[in-house]
Amino acid sequence: MKRLQETLRLCRRCQDQGYLEQALPVVSPVPHEGLIGGLMVIGQAPGLRSQQRGIPFGGPGGRILQSWLEQAGFPPGYLHQRAYLSSLTRCYPGPAPHGQGDRRPSPQELALCRPFLEAELRLLRPRAVLLVGVMAIEAFWGKVKLEEIIGTGRIEETRRWLPLPHPSGISRWLNVPRHREQLQRALTLLADWRRELGL
Repeated sequence: MKRLQETLRLCRRCQDQGYLEQALPVVSPVPHEGLIGGLMVIGQAPGLRSQQRGIPFGGPGGRILQSWLEQAGFPPGYLHQRAYLSSLTRCYPGPAPHGQGDRRPSPQELALCRPFLEAELRLLRPRAVLLVGVMAIEAFWGKVKLEEIIGTGRIEETRRWLPLPHPSGISRWLNVPRHREQLQRALTLLADWRRELGL
């Protein structure tokens, strides 16, 4: 795992192929052995605050996500102290060309980073994976609408997958009352998994 993370930190694939001016991968701290088989969180890509701080989910979205975990019964600080944080791509993609938020990584960037994510899943063997935001959900679930998927989960033999909306102030999805109800169903399901799996 340490070798993989060091390779990640040195990666300049997207920069070398012209997708990024500068590659600055953001990598979760090396987990202790107790995190093997635990909780993994997969997002879209690091935001500007995450890149500046060198911490995955290091901005306001991380604080909101931690508050969701607490609603599901996880202790304060769990997100950055106990979960393994990953993303589809590892470098801040830059601002969106039009409007607010960050640029969506291109399919080519996603493909360049995918082997790292697959290796993390193989090495960490997480029993529960939170897919945060549409891009992360679709990378493992296929094309879906949040309205159809939030509040549900998928259970495989050794792994459970839970889709969550993006915890961003820019996203307006949670402004709709029924969408907030869906989020609450998702967090109730996560609380059940926490107890069952001892997370």
